[in-house]
Amino acid sequence: MATEVADDAADAPDAYDALLDRVRRWNTVGSAAGVLGWDQQVMMPEGGTPARSKQLSTLSSIRHDLLTDEETGDLLDELADAELTDEQAAVVREVRREYERADAVPVELVEEISEAGTEALQAWEAAKAEDDFDAFAPHLEKHVELKREYAEHIDPDRDPYEVLFEEFEPCLSMERAESILTELRETLVPMIDAIRESDADLAVDTFEGTFPEDEQEALARETLELVGYDFDRGRLDVSSHPFTAGNQFDCRVTTRFDESDPLGAVSSTIHEFGHAQYNLGLPQEQFGTPLGESRDLSVHESQSRLWENHVGRSRAFWELFLPTFKEHFPETDDATVEDAYQAVNQVHEDNLIRVEADELTYHLHIVVRFEIERDLVRGDLAVEDVPEVWNDKYEEYLGIRPDNDAEGCLQDIHWSHGNFGYFPTYSLGSVMAAQLFEAAESEIDDLNAKIADGDFDDLREWLSENVHRHGSRYETNELVKRATGDDFSADAFTDYVEQKYGELYGI
Repeated sequence: MATEVADDAADAPDAYDALLDRVRRWNTVGSAAGVLGWDQQVMMPEGGTPARSKQLSTLSSIRHDLLTDEETGDLLDELADAELTDEQAAVVREVRREYERADAVPVELVEEISEAGTEALQAWEAAKAEDDFDAFAPHLEKHVELKREYAEHIDPDRDPYEVLFEEFEPCLSMERAESILTELRETLVPMIDAIRESDADLAVDTFEGTFPEDEQEALARETLELVGYDFDRGRLDVSSHPFTAGNQFDCRVTTRFDESDPLGAVSSTIHEFGHAQYNLGLPQEQFGTPLGESRDLSVHESQSRLWENHVGRSRAFWELFLPTFKEHFPETDDATVEDAYQAVNQVHEDNLIRVEADELTYHLHIVVRFEIERDLVRGDLAVEDVPEVWNDKYEEYLGIRPDNDAEGCLQDIHWSHGNFGYFPTYSLGSVMAAQLFEAAESEIDDLNAKIADGDFDDLREWLSENVHRHGSRYETNELVKRATGDDFSADAFTDYVEQKYGELYGI
């Protein structure tokens, strides 16, 4: 037996190195496709869609071919019983998961999904601008059909939505995700009702007025510099839907501006910084391997929501940031730190847009889209009925009804990409952010004082040490447990919102 183990250990490096070489190749192709996707949303002229569709489709098929090549399967088989280090075993685990899913899907379907997404993105942008769901509906219908087929190839005996959810969060079960969403709903709905009945008089009009876009952009750049964004490895641009794209060498963020809502731009910019900081904090020497890739979307969203909410909506941050805000918008010179804190944390009674939502009602926006896309994929809802069902659910859960589809079911970009199963990760990430920030506070002396002084080094280093540097080495729950000492749960989040909003609204 000892001889066999020694032989396996001797064989493992050659097979492992060969596998790693293949992994780097297909991930580099994917990285190149990512740059083209960023360009499509930010810089590409409108007429470029037909060529870009073919370019991205071709790259997706090349990546798929590399991933599913027989040699990949042979190498994984060779490594199945080999003696590996913990890091090697983690790489093989991640590659095997991706390989088995990809190998089940025909390359023709992969190409068709990619091409459909490129065409749907342009259609969504036009449909949203024109408030015309009917123009986008055929593209949504096609995505639903293609993704059902995709899920069926992977596992025809399981709920297709659950299979698609695993694209974005493979390490937490759909059951676990739904239980957390249920816990949030049970905590937040009565809390929001109590807030709406509260007599608290918050300074919600602190930032009312008109705030020119060019000055907001200058403020957004200064905000990124303040929290420590590395412009040598990134850039800031404008897109219809804020997003982050890139890797540890080149990670770019976008934001958007509304001249009546400067706080929206500040929040979205800090949010995207959190995503970028995660990517830029991944090990550079592991580029192209699972150890140099983020641990899926729940963890990624925890980083953006931590910076957006636990930093950007804190009193400490506004002690630091309010003077900078006033320099750009001197008409707000009378605002106090407490005014700003109340304004950025107000709970809206009539907000229809998820990315502009407050910290509490945000999750009900998630629940609406989650329930609708789940029913679409399962075949329990027709595409043509989406606008009416969307509006009904908003009225039921949030007490408001959209006047049009642009501020209703067309508001988010995700369906144009065919990203069904993505949305639960937003709430999972918010819950995780609270647990991580609680742990960081317990380990960093006077963290709030450091934030108020503009010293973010310790927080960045804590996140790098406990989250970023690990890449995908650990699965989600293990990563959280190593960072916080506890299994992933909603406890820290519910404690956080009950304390914060109890104080703000006297409930």
